[in-house]
Amino acid sequence: MADGRAADGAEAPGAIPPGFAPRRAGGPFLEPIGPIFRRPDDGGATFGLRIERRHCNSQDVAHGGMLATFADLALGIGGAEQAGTPGHFITVSLVTDYLAPAPLGAWLECRPALLRRTARLMFVDGRFLADGVPVLRASGVFSLPRPKG
Repeated sequence: MADGRAADGAEAPGAIPPGFAPRRAGGPFLEPIGPIFRRPDDGGATFGLRIERRHCNSQDVAHGGMLATFADLALGIGGAEQAGTPGHFITVSLVTDYLAPAPLGAWLECRPALLRRTARLMFVDGRFLADGVPVLRASGVFSLPRPKG
């Protein structure tokens, strides 16, 4: 069906969950992993991605490097949105803990949490779920743009 639902009302395989809209990936390096999806919610947003074959290793699970790239993007953009900081950020540190495989076809999502913001840095945490199963825990420190003037 056009709304991503099967005839029985269940979500169709490969469908994008309700409320998510495509978001530009953020530069040429990130374009190959997209489209990245974003769903606004109270005080922030959830970021999502359907795991496709091109994201996977030879075991048909998401490649760890792809998961780290998605974590960097989701935490950085999500943290900047929550911090009210428009513009670009620079990753200072990204720590990833792989908890379980994220299989081909799964919907991967994260709602980043801004833990702390200073004048120049933000500290962001996130838990990534593949079809509701925790697969990655990540935290990042990001440098914010210098204020103009």
